[in-house]
Amino acid sequence: MNTPVRVLLLGAKGRMGQAIAAAASKAGAEIAAGLDLGDDIAAHVGGCDVVIDFSHPNASSELSRICGEAKKPAVIGTTGHSKDERGALDALAKSVPVVLSPNFSVGVNALFWLTRKAAEMLGKDFDLEVSEMHHRLKKDAPSGTAKKLAEILCEARGLDYTKNVRHGREGLVGERTGSEIGVHSIRGGDVVGDHTVTFAGAGERLELTHKAASRETFALGALRAAKWIVGKSPGLYSMEDVLGLR
Repeated sequence: MNTPVRVLLLGAKGRMGQAIAAAASKAGAEIAAGLDLGDDIAAHVGGCDVVIDFSHPNASSELSRICGEAKKPAVIGTTGHSKDERGALDALAKSVPVVLSPNFSVGVNALFWLTRKAAEMLGKDFDLEVSEMHHRLKKDAPSGTAKKLAEILCEARGLDYTKNVRHGREGLVGERTGSEIGVHSIRGGDVVGDHTVTFAGAGERLELTHKAASRETFALGALRAAKWIVGKSPGLYSMEDVLGLR
């Protein structure tokens, strides 16, 4: 019988933290400790095999320091990192293995893969748009998943995210250019997460859509990543690596 992987869970009282704790035994994991912002991470990190973080991006620097010193792998599910916070995670990945993903759903990561393939196949004659909807309590926009989708489209088209991505439209904005990617965020109700990538061509339109009905799918994906990352070489990994999609 396999020994459950021991997880130090950050953001344990949040919606995702509670979902991960509820799914742990089903996924062959054990929550060694559940912590939130302000708790002493260093006091508990020695009793785990891996850290899962769904707390807040401003905890990234402290988390990176502690995981680096303790040589513990990390699974990072927070989004909305600043340049410095992302830099801390990149630095951590040089000493321990890190899975960083805006979305741990198997279906969403299939969407990432399909989006890349569709963009490569359809070429520059199709206009690209990304839309997402989440519950009213979500603090960042666009979602990390929508941003990742836009990044994939930029990479496939050879575009620059900061120059070519347009977040919403208002007023007399002029005709749409072939080099712009629209990203649109909707907030309301208790929507777990909907994402659609639209490829609009002359006379036809292709839409790739993923809709999440439960946070359990994200929780099981994060726990799958936690089991996968233990024993890996230092580096920055994604869920596509975990799932063998690249």
